[in-house]
Amino acid sequence: MKRKSGKGFAWMAAAVFAVSCLAGCGTGSAGSSPASSAAQSSQASGAQQDAQASQGAQASSQTEDLSGSIQMVGSTSMEKYANALMESFREKYPNVNVTAEFVGSGAGIEAVAAGSADIGNSSRNLKDEEKEKGVVENIVAIDGIAVCVDPANTVTDLTRQQLIDIYTGKVKNWSELGGSDTPVIVIGREAGSGTRGAFEEILGVEDGCAYANELDSTGAVMAKVASTPGAIGYVSLDVVDDSVTALSLEGVEATADNIKAGSYFLSRPFVMATKGEISEQSRLVQIWFDYVYGEEGQEIASQVGLITVK
Repeated sequence: MKRKSGKGFAWMAAAVFAVSCLAGCGTGSAGSSPASSAAQSSQASGAQQDAQASQGAQASSQTEDLSGSIQMVGSTSMEKYANALMESFREKYPNVNVTAEFVGSGAGIEAVAAGSADIGNSSRNLKDEEKEKGVVENIVAIDGIAVCVDPANTVTDLTRQQLIDIYTGKVKNWSELGGSDTPVIVIGREAGSGTRGAFEEILGVEDGCAYANELDSTGAVMAKVASTPGAIGYVSLDVVDDSVTALSLEGVEATADNIKAGSYFLSRPFVMATKGEISEQSRLVQIWFDYVYGEEGQEIASQVGLITVK
């Protein structure tokens, strides 16, 4: 009797074990438990985060790996804009050294044509003879030219013809225009200046201006006008400050909105000239232009008072 009892117990234990194994297998094939699903979800989320982190690291690595130098030469009127671009560009590409010399538009275009600079900054359109040398005009923004007088001057608006008469020497005293009995002191930029070239071309007074002073930078013109009673000068709109009074022309104020609308007639392009097309430049220079024409670069143009081209 004892032997029979032992065999029966062993058989029952084996049966229970078999059923337990089958139940376990059935659970695994029929579906995942909540704990298993959570684990799988966590693994998927982790994989996605790893992929995103890898992409971010790759982009950061590409930015950090970019190195070299870019040299710009040219317009003094573009100094504020160029400096803002360079500062922002360096933050994104810390290993790229961008330098600029502000020596006038003509000198910048000559440097590019000669191959001694990567980019020539010009505050005027290129001349046909410059284009014939293989220099390409890349317009990056539009700027207005403000006509300024000293703060004590009571004249606030000029017609186009009055402005022409002032710069050609026909009008010699502000009293002729409704102002005080003060001699007109005509201030301009030096020959080769992009601002001068654009100003004279728009008014049709090339080589016909009666300048009392010809100065070699935008800042010098501003300072001279601000400190000289009766002085009048022209500067880039984006640098005008409270030290001078910007005149309205034909009743229209010198503002970015009015230039964009076409109602203010004194405006000109800001050009970053290259020897050949942008696509023919070095990788660094191409990336520079991608930045200038991109969202960040165009936002900088707006911030310094220029009109965007994109």
